Amino acid sequence: MAQRTSITSSALVRLLSSMGGPKAHARGGAFADGLSQWTGWTDAIALSAALERPGAAPPVAASDDAQARYAAQHAACEQLRSLLAQAIARETQAVGRSPLEAGLGFAAYRQCHVARQQAMELAIAPLRERVREALAACGPQQARLAAVDAVMAQALAPHERRLLGGLPGWLEKRSQRMAQQGVPETVLADTLRQELQALLLAELEHRLQPVEGLIAALRPSPTSPSP
Repeated sequence: MAQRTSITSSALVRLLSSMGGPKAHARGGAFADGLSQWTGWTDAIALSAALERPGAAPPVAASDDAQARYAAQHAACEQLRSLLAQAIARETQAVGRSPLEAGLGFAAYRQCHVARQQAMELAIAPLRERVREALAACGPQQARLAAVDAVMAQALAPHERRLLGGLPGWLEKRSQRMAQQGVPETVLADTLRQELQALLLAELEHRLQPVEGLIAALRPSPTSPSP
């Protein structure tokens, strides 16, 4: 599986930048420094233990089994991506259209935004755990990678939740600026639906990146032809 994006070129970062959103500086030492600020000493101990775990592991499965394991997890990820994307499109296009929601102003968009974020988090976490379990059964190196991912997910989850949780508020401020600029109400509502959908789809890709990385590690190495 080809890697879709890098940390510094994720769809979410590019979209926020194009919409005048908060800038993300994650290159080189800046990213490493930021990561060190997000992980405490207990996280460092857990990460060290994961990196130093023994090399012993269950016997590696045959190549056919490994390919089947990779294919199954890849298919599960793509199916979940499709289901979540469809739900995002459906909900964002419906928000604010009923008489009740029209009277709520931006609150209806905020509720939709938060609900979709929670749905993504609840759906993707179990998939990530299942991919870790599949990876851990492949060999010592893969088991170590799965352990490291588990530690990093736990350490970074509160910070990711805080940052992504700020997006609804940022979009509300953006809508207020457009209203102050005299954008007609119907145009503003359509723009909000489009931007909300774009933000949530970009966030979906962001949340799936760690899963895609684990699945890529599941792909069996091609065997070299015999001389």
